[in-house]
Amino acid sequence: MDINLERKGETLTLFLNGKLDTQTAPLLDEKLKEEMPGVKHLVFDLKGLDYVSSAGLRTFLSTHKQLAGMNGDMTVRNVNEDVSAIFDVTGFSDFLKIL
Repeated sequence: MDINLERKGETLTLFLNGKLDTQTAPLLDEKLKEEMPGVKHLVFDLKGLDYVSSAGLRTFLSTHKQLAGMNGDMTVRNVNEDVSAIFDVTGFSDFLKIL
């Protein structure tokens, strides 16, 4: 998985490409740990994300909780059909802000 980022003030956008699974979720966790200080608005752009496993879902959930605890927000955008179906089945679409 490739992770590209764009930071503008308190907004961080992460562009994910490939598969977010057991192998790649730790890479995303580490990138988030490095980049989160000072972030109030986090955007995940999933246009290039083909698949998300339970490990990836865990990263989304823990990041969502972390931001909520800091009065921040998290948005997910450009979700393809396959990833959207995973969010629907797991209930993530009920609490994630998906554009």
